[in-house]
Amino acid sequence: MNLLFIDIRILDLLDIVLVAVLLYTLFRMLKGTVAINIFFGIVSLFLIWKLVDAFQMELLSQILGAFISVGLVALIIIFQPEIRQFLLALGTTTFFDRQGRRFKFLKIVFKERFEFEIDPIIVACQHMAEQKTGALIVITRQNELNQYVETGQKINASISSHLIENIFFKNSPLHDGAMIITKNKIVAAGCIMPVTKKKITARIGLRHRAALGISEVSDSISIIVSEETGKIAYSVKGEMKFSVSAQRLQTMLIEELGMEPESS
Repeated sequence: MNLLFIDIRILDLLDIVLVAVLLYTLFRMLKGTVAINIFFGIVSLFLIWKLVDAFQMELLSQILGAFISVGLVALIIIFQPEIRQFLLALGTTTFFDRQGRRFKFLKIVFKERFEFEIDPIIVACQHMAEQKTGALIVITRQNELNQYVETGQKINASISSHLIENIFFKNSPLHDGAMIITKNKIVAAGCIMPVTKKKITARIGLRHRAALGISEVSDSISIIVSEETGKIAYSVKGEMKFSVSAQRLQTMLIEELGMEPESS
């Protein structure tokens, strides 16, 4: 009679929960990309293999098992961008932010304050929005984006609204790239950012796609001023907010950088 009951341990339940969380996280990261179909195919093939193995169909089980083991290297090559994105996300505190309350205690442990002069940035964005001057400003946190700093012109200057506006002036040689701000310094300008692979509206320009891309692979904050509409947008943690006011931009920076709001 004991054979009618399944012996389930606490570790077995934990194993199931961890696998479910892993699959759900992978699904969320691959959703909207061409790799999602491959992901479903792999999961289906694995489930069929385990089902065949459970029914003790030795020959078919060995064939599927050999195919899966040999195909592992090919899958790593196919999913190289997605694996890299997952590891980058896992290595930043924003990964725990995306998971909500489940990792709330870790968010408290990793919470860090960043000192920035945000007023010159906001003033510059307001002026550039009025003049319809395109701009992409990337504010770093833990990840200082040194690999992207090397793609631009190093500046290492104090934050100034006049300097920001001059760099993004239409006739400036650095206006097309991104400005990177680290530790309250304008570190570089004219930098090349990775472009998002998400399927988004065709009306979004290259600046917005680059802002979204860098926020997907790092814990940075991206601020965009549209050259076509003059509207301000920002991207944080792989999500973008369009047509924000200067006041909303200020509130977001205070919240994300862990700064103390100015008392009135």
